[in-house]
Amino acid sequence: MSAEILAPIEIAPASTEVGSYFISNYPPFSLWNRNDVTEIRNAFASEPDRKVPLGLYLHIPFCRKRCKFCYFRVYTNQNANAITRYVEALAKEVELLGQQPAVPGRELKFVYFGGGTPSYLSSRQLRFLRDELSRSVSWDHAEEVTFECEPGTLSLEKVQTLKDIGITRVSLGVENFNDKILEENGRAHLSPEIMRAYDWLQQVGFPQINIDLIAGMVGETDENWADCIERARAMKPDNLTIYQMELPFNTLISKDMKEHGTASPVANWATKRRWVDEAMNAFMADGYHVSSGNELVKNPKTDHFVYRDNVWRGCDLLAAGVSSFGHFQGVHYQNLDQLEDYLKTVESGELPINRALRPTAHQRLIREMILQMKEGHISAEPFRQKFGVNILDEFSKPLAAQAAKGYLTVNGDEIALTRKGLLQADTLLPEYFEEQHREVRYT
Repeated sequence: MSAEILAPIEIAPASTEVGSYFISNYPPFSLWNRNDVTEIRNAFASEPDRKVPLGLYLHIPFCRKRCKFCYFRVYTNQNANAITRYVEALAKEVELLGQQPAVPGRELKFVYFGGGTPSYLSSRQLRFLRDELSRSVSWDHAEEVTFECEPGTLSLEKVQTLKDIGITRVSLGVENFNDKILEENGRAHLSPEIMRAYDWLQQVGFPQINIDLIAGMVGETDENWADCIERARAMKPDNLTIYQMELPFNTLISKDMKEHGTASPVANWATKRRWVDEAMNAFMADGYHVSSGNELVKNPKTDHFVYRDNVWRGCDLLAAGVSSFGHFQGVHYQNLDQLEDYLKTVESGELPINRALRPTAHQRLIREMILQMKEGHISAEPFRQKFGVNILDEFSKPLAAQAAKGYLTVNGDEIALTRKGLLQADTLLPEYFEEQHREVRYT
């Protein structure tokens, strides 16, 4: 590895200002465009590499309330007819996807219901969706079917429905256990609903139950965060996901800060990293294992996150629903991001694709490398085999710079992030971007 050291790495500012740091793809979404929509249409029409795993993402954009920190495409106060129309359109879109020449005959390895709030749908709507989708694609043999839930939208009947339609992994959006903090951040649920929902999930039984926490919600304190850790430990979930609160440009908190010139109400990055570190140490003391900078698992032999593991390794991902993102045969794409536009397009019998991008082979290499770095360790050999590139040579400068600053170590083929690096992995990754993308707004 080259001994040349780069200039000091630009790390996130001390305070949590408006902007995105969490990285989930490459090249940046802001570079995706209408002109490349023909690329994804050609990809759907071409014979696929059938060795590549296939997954399906389904976006449910409805919520009881919009959280003040939310930046996703969500809709509140929708009546039953509007939701039924969306569910029918979603089923129609999956039917259209199933008719693309590159899809028939391929089994789904995983399915992910994201939101919004997938559990906002009624049991009847969920059963309808399962029945309709089974006509086009089947997840009967999928390794994992994940479903995101907001505690206050669940009932014992709905939890049983989730089990009946084949959900294998439930992700419960706890976020915090303090009712005042939940209310201050615009969450729809309160703490009693958390334990009631968790009891139902355990009663019905799923191979994996994940709970989410957010370090640094508005109003968080050292004392309360310590209590959140202890209450989460008492639940003994199979998986724990911890996000560090950030303020993308289109959140209610960000808009208020810009309009009124107010200071950030969110804890600074050093405090949030310390809180996540404390949670990691506590759960590791209970026998959990660190799975990424955001995730811990109880049993690494059985508690796999199949969705993450495949998406971060370049699988084909079909995207269904308003504003949803997919990746197919080397092409990124996103659906129309306005609900009425999406509905009318699907109802007319057309795929609702809004923009796309075909990355170069080098950009695909970067994408898979940086996303897998978020897991805390990567090996150079799989990249040599897949891309014909030695990442130790290709990225020798940022690797040397980050090793010198204590963010990672390099030992032979193995690159491992230290705890210091793992807690701020997303701020390190732009160093591996192509130069023209390092200053591009990520989203």
